[in-house]
Amino acid sequence: MIFLIKIYNKFFYYLERIINFLLRPIPYFDFIKGTENSEIQIKFSHWLRQVLFNSSHRFIYWPVHPSSEIAYFKNIKIGVDTCPGYMRGCYIQGKNGIEIGDYTQISANVGIQSAKHNLYNLRDYTLCKPIKIGEYCLVAMNVMILPEVELGDFTIVGAGAVVTRSFPEGHCVIAGNPAKKLRDLDPSECIRYKDENEYIGFIKKEKFEQYKRKYLK
Repeated sequence: MIFLIKIYNKFFYYLERIINFLLRPIPYFDFIKGTENSEIQIKFSHWLRQVLFNSSHRFIYWPVHPSSEIAYFKNIKIGVDTCPGYMRGCYIQGKNGIEIGDYTQISANVGIQSAKHNLYNLRDYTLCKPIKIGEYCLVAMNVMILPEVELGDFTIVGAGAVVTRSFPEGHCVIAGNPAKKLRDLDPSECIRYKDENEYIGFIKKEKFEQYKRKYLK
């Protein structure tokens, strides 16, 4: 039985590699070649699973794992090589807006909640400022980021943290419940790398402004 499972997994592994190779020259699927050296590689299987087989994720412009949930995606603006919900078990709620900068990594089981419930009417939400997460941040596993939080560039959020207040200056490590600053990072040592080909989800960076004006809020 284990032998058959290994054969099954190998078959689909090589089948996907063949399909990705064959689709690389097609402009519609240029994200396959364009992201192959990125932190987040986008493959044909991501597109197929999301566009054809998952109605709740069908129109989201970046790849999302089937076990993750994205609410109000039109209020969510992400940067290059940044895909919240790409990993398992995330809940990203963008009712009041979420902005995430370039090259920020979001790990598994992360919750980002942009809206507050009205304490006297739980069917209603309180209007508040959008969540802003800067560039080159790392949000580790099981983190919860609450409404109106702003995190500056190069903020490292430790596993299991509950972020209830802002750290707009960035260049720091935060952790705990509620999250507190553990140490500062030297900005001169923080590296702002760039991908050779920059994609925002499935979309080339140079085409994203046009997409944003047309489809996002």
